[in-house]
Amino acid sequence: MSTRKPATASRAASTTEDVHSSLEASFAEVVSFIEQARQRVYRAVNTELLSLYWQIGEYISSKLTAAEWGEGVVESLAQHLARTVPGVRGFSAQNLWRMRQLYDTYRGDEKLSSLVRVLPWTHNLIILGQSKRPEEREFYLRMAVQQRWGKRELERQFRLAAFEKAVLTPPKLSPAVREIHGAAASDAFKDAYALEFLDLPAGHTEADLHRGLLAQLRTFLIELGRDFCFVGSEFPLQVGGRDFALDLLFFHRGLNCLVAIELKVERFEPEQLGKLNFYLEALDRDVRKPHENPAIGLLLCASKDSEVVEYALSRALSPALVAQYQTQLPDKRMLAAKLHEFYALNAPGADLSSPAPKGRKKRRNAA
Repeated sequence: MSTRKPATASRAASTTEDVHSSLEASFAEVVSFIEQARQRVYRAVNTELLSLYWQIGEYISSKLTAAEWGEGVVESLAQHLARTVPGVRGFSAQNLWRMRQLYDTYRGDEKLSSLVRVLPWTHNLIILGQSKRPEEREFYLRMAVQQRWGKRELERQFRLAAFEKAVLTPPKLSPAVREIHGAAASDAFKDAYALEFLDLPAGHTEADLHRGLLAQLRTFLIELGRDFCFVGSEFPLQVGGRDFALDLLFFHRGLNCLVAIELKVERFEPEQLGKLNFYLEALDRDVRKPHENPAIGLLLCASKDSEVVEYALSRALSPALVAQYQTQLPDKRMLAAKLHEFYALNAPGADLSSPAPKGRKKRRNAA
């Protein structure tokens, strides 16, 4: 005896499923409306809150500067606010002093003061508390807004000494990259990428590195930058009847191009660029869309000699760059010392004819 359902019953079930799917899609749109509205409300509330903190900081600063208040008055103000507006948090004496610090730090700088209002109060406190130089504060303000770093990621970038590395070791780009993308390419890439979150063993293999990056893809994308979008792993390329596999393929929205990443767990060698250039040619001929810019190649290796990289890239015709990955947090004290030395060498009136410290070349322009 046949157990097949009548055709009408199958069609009815299919129709019911279609209606259900359509409703689910509609409901998802409504949820997205709510989430977008919540984000707008949060941003508006945050802007108003930071504007209030700025106003209070300005008021306290003016009273102290004019000697109308002594320092003890701020403590009295905190106690008064606790009595008169009970239940409203964030107006302790410590926070009131921070509001004054916020105002005194950024007053007169319209560009940075506008960034201050975009970031949450906690972000501002981290940047104020951990930055040693005005340039460092500006760097983290701009990067936190541009990359939309959360609190944990902002703290991680301080631990990684992101500012020191950006100044001391800008990315090494081939002339073709600079010709096509200009300064935008320098902002999109780094000289070194921190992969401490992978917990790789000392003797890790290329497969270990590859698997780790895929397993921690979300964190890796944050480290790369918010404009990077993942396309594929071991991306297949066929040339002349032969099959090849590119380690990782991304797309960069800002540069409007594919980004091919080849992984190496050893020191950079010039001949490694040949294979990467081959992949870039295959991508441009067979994968790139007409409206996209030529693909960029990133050779990510365990270590590199900067002078060897410079020589290797100086006459490279393909848009490529070489960066190293780091599996441990950097020595911040050493980087801070090098940064101090860098600014001393590039200060107005510095004697650039005297010998540079051993192991470093003189640089005449600040990053």
